[in-house]
Amino acid sequence: MDNRFARVLTQQHTRVLSGLLFIVLVCAPEVYAQKRSHPLPEAVGLSSERLKRLSTTLNDYVKDGRLSGGVALVARHGKVVYVEAFGQRDREAGSPMREDAIFRIASQSKALVSVGVMILQEEGRLLLSDPIGKYLPEFRETTVAVPQEGGGYEVVKAQRPITIRDLLTHTAGIGYGDGVARDRWQAAGITGFYFADRDEPIGATVSRMAALPFDAQPGERHVYGYSTDILGALVERVSGETLDAFLRSRILVPLRMTDTYFYLPESKKDRLAVVYWRQTAGGLERAPDPGGSDGQGAYLKGPRKSYSGGAGLLSTAADYGRFLQMLLNGGELDGTRIMSRKSVELMTVDHLGDKTFRSGEGFGLGFSVVKDLGARGVPGSVGEFGWGGAYHSVYWVDPKEQLVVVYFTQLMRGGDIDDHRKLRALVYQAIVK
Repeated sequence: MDNRFARVLTQQHTRVLSGLLFIVLVCAPEVYAQKRSHPLPEAVGLSSERLKRLSTTLNDYVKDGRLSGGVALVARHGKVVYVEAFGQRDREAGSPMREDAIFRIASQSKALVSVGVMILQEEGRLLLSDPIGKYLPEFRETTVAVPQEGGGYEVVKAQRPITIRDLLTHTAGIGYGDGVARDRWQAAGITGFYFADRDEPIGATVSRMAALPFDAQPGERHVYGYSTDILGALVERVSGETLDAFLRSRILVPLRMTDTYFYLPESKKDRLAVVYWRQTAGGLERAPDPGGSDGQGAYLKGPRKSYSGGAGLLSTAADYGRFLQMLLNGGELDGTRIMSRKSVELMTVDHLGDKTFRSGEGFGLGFSVVKDLGARGVPGSVGEFGWGGAYHSVYWVDPKEQLVVVYFTQLMRGGDIDDHRKLRALVYQAIVK
């Protein structure tokens, strides 16, 4: 009897231990997300003491009611040495911001889609010099709205076909539907950058765009707009996959970007950061729920049909930092090659030439690029590349300093808030070696 009792106890003990082990393994990623340990900044030539100035400043924006919260990440020489989750993810719920909070990254989606296009060129499936109409026939012949003296506009034929490179450099002449022919874009129901609530695939939306008058002749000037949404439709047509499936198989899974999505899984809904508006009189107001482009959005409850390459992705600072580190490494991360070094080099040099852009900057294949540090007038390096998003996020990569910076927050109508410039100044002042 005693031996049988002992065996029963042993079996029960084994089952309990197995259950505990299962719980630990399942929960480990979530625990790790909140309790990461990072090398000291001094290990990569940054000052811990000086980086405290950045932490203080970010938290001051929250105390002053100018930001609800956010996450800042700094990596140097391939090591993440600073992550600051500040403020609140949801002010009304009293939910603090966490390092693994998920943000709407809007136009930061463009970088991933641009890389996707370069991957297709590397696979021999297209050339950047190809006209987009070769793959999307609706774009073989396009039109341009030309303003007329005294008001109104005339619609004329485009002088040449739009190329894939035109779309990557935003020189295709395609804006966000707010040009002189905005009446036609509004009538077609295509304005703003937000597509998550659309009950049609992105390819169908893009197909309707092709019939509308654009803002400039192909190659004439830099016009920021729907170009990358069109590239997303191109990726779908050439690859035979949805944009979501293509990015997942070629970029997200290989880079272990496990929190980057077009639409959020139900299990992660409590990690999505809330969007706030800056009020005219000061202070913050929660944006409508679900709302349109300014609001909380349809990322959880929407139709889940429109994979917007221009502004549709959600991500975390850690995920996006891995993507940028891959670019800084010349297309490779942790032994996994996403693209060639030469493709990264082509993407991160200026392609605009003498076309007007920002002082001291040009534009590459998906990124702004620093050409003249003095003309730009803020800390950084020649060769630095980056961009940002409509929800007030920003990122940059500085190859000279081997630096990656990611800054995520969810603020619309930010007005004169100067946190991006403070972020830049306080990151660079922390470099001591």
